Amino acid sequence: MDNQAILCVDDEAIILMSLKRELQTRFGDRFYYETALNAEEALATISSLIEDGINIILIISDWLMPGMKGDEFLEKVYSLHPDTNVIMITGHADKTALERVEQIPSVRGIVKKPWSSTELAHLVESVCPAG
Repeated sequence: MDNQAILCVDDEAIILMSLKRELQTRFGDRFYYETALNAEEALATISSLIEDGINIILIISDWLMPGMKGDEFLEKVYSLHPDTNVIMITGHADKTALERVEQIPSVRGIVKKPWSSTELAHLVESVCPAG
């Protein structure tokens, strides 16, 4: 593992743990796996990882979260860290939010909940190819 992390952000702990477990099972120790229960916690985690010299290669974020919604969070991440790839996972995003997300250059995909393990794995692999 060469100091690369995937950060998963969702306000539902059970979904967060399921997503993390699925990624760990599929990609093993290729990445660090971090989680955050909301956008504010995610931003703090991003800062902490960067301070520790860990490159955040991908952020997978829910849309419907208390406080800052996923589209606002991903716009903020892009403004601060434009090279960080992001994927949105959602079961609730409205059309306007999806259109906003699609305009963010670092967004590599939008996945509907419940997600397909195969679809998610292929999308992550396309963003984070084995080196």
